[in-house]
Amino acid sequence: MSVWNDYLKGVDYNNAVGLYSTVETNENFFIGKQWEGVVSNGLPTPVFNFIKRVVNFLVASVASDRLAIRASARGAEELAETVNGALDAIVEEVDLGSLVRRMVRNAAVDGDGCIYAYWDAEAGGVRAETLENTRVVFGDPNERRVQKQPYIIIVSREDAEKARARAFKYGSADAVAPDGDETGLIKNEPDGKTTVLLRLRRAADGHIVAGEYVRGGVLRPEWDTGLTNYPLVWLSWDEVRDSYHGMAAVTGLIPNQVFVNKLFAMAMISLMTTAYPKVVYDRTRIERWDNRVGAAIGVAGGDVANVARIIDPAQISPQIGQFIELAISYTQNFMGATDTALGNIKPENTSAIIAVQKASAIPLEMVKLELARALEDLGRIFIDFMAAMYGRRDAFGEGVFDYTALRGKSLKLALDVGASSYWSEIAAVQTLDNLLSSGHISLAEYLERIPEGYISGREALLARAKGEAD
Repeated sequence: MSVWNDYLKGVDYNNAVGLYSTVETNENFFIGKQWEGVVSNGLPTPVFNFIKRVVNFLVASVASDRLAIRASARGAEELAETVNGALDAIVEEVDLGSLVRRMVRNAAVDGDGCIYAYWDAEAGGVRAETLENTRVVFGDPNERRVQKQPYIIIVSREDAEKARARAFKYGSADAVAPDGDETGLIKNEPDGKTTVLLRLRRAADGHIVAGEYVRGGVLRPEWDTGLTNYPLVWLSWDEVRDSYHGMAAVTGLIPNQVFVNKLFAMAMISLMTTAYPKVVYDRTRIERWDNRVGAAIGVAGGDVANVARIIDPAQISPQIGQFIELAISYTQNFMGATDTALGNIKPENTSAIIAVQKASAIPLEMVKLELARALEDLGRIFIDFMAAMYGRRDAFGEGVFDYTALRGKSLKLALDVGASSYWSEIAAVQTLDNLLSSGHISLAEYLERIPEGYISGREALLARAKGEAD
């Protein structure tokens, strides 16, 4: 079967670039399973997981909850407002902020992040989910642009009984096999599930057609989705030339993490074996040494001066601790996770803190730009769904609108992302304090502009300040 063979070709390519082993290793190191497969024989296996802290910082720096996708059309402002109302509803429904965080997290840990949008026929709306890069196969693995692909295969593991029911629903009756019958297309696998392939391809008329397949044949025959764009966006953390898979941030951190863990392990072994003092005694004069506190030790004659002595413990080189600190600090600094960015300093000089924070964020600008590009593509996909699926419906209180009119319209998309960090709020408060103390603004103006949560009972104070001003 050609679709299944195309899937196997994609698996072969992923194996050739080491995708599956890399993802498994990176996921283990991120969650803290950093001695996986190592036989310790009872020796210590410490984990000082700075990788997770660095990755969480990177994800928080790149992603944002304050996301808004806006459309504009010159000479068609009313149309743009209608589209923006629908976009706001979709962004709220799919919880775009959560999707973006998971996509960026997957890109940082696995190399690639993906958001897949689909139509929920029962709810009559657009839905979206994140996909792991091990579940997406591009028709051209050397091309990273989604819309340039000849086809895209999305892999899922589904309950075999549910798959049979869907096959029967969509007319693939030969896929339904009685229990124990191996002639059907859907076989009973040991875990009760089966691998289902959703293939998306571009037809001659430019529309995206989809079909579902199993190992033995067609689960659901191809159907026209009505879309003109592939309904998924792709984000690679670091692009790799001639490959749709990117390089994960975690991949470069693993050798440093292993170095730190091994140094700690060896230091622990040294402490456990040599850090405590040992007693050497004369067995010809002392039959048995007694370690009890205050216990008397009998000596068989002679002077007791040289009966026993204590061997001082070995000293561990201070360079071990220094190299551990250097390895961690250098790794975090090179990834932009400086002490200032991580909040490990006292906020005494706000201007300097902001300057250093902005400088540390520069290495992430390329990822942020790629994320903005991906989300603009996602906005176009949402508009594509509106044109294909919405038909005539209420335009959010603005009357009935025929969304098929969006087909072929050239709408410019802009992504509005509000980044509000701890230090930017500190800077805002500091500036307001200076303006108030210098008399450039009134108390009422100060209270109107100060961020939420800094002053309790702000509304009452603001009302009194306005009353006094009047």
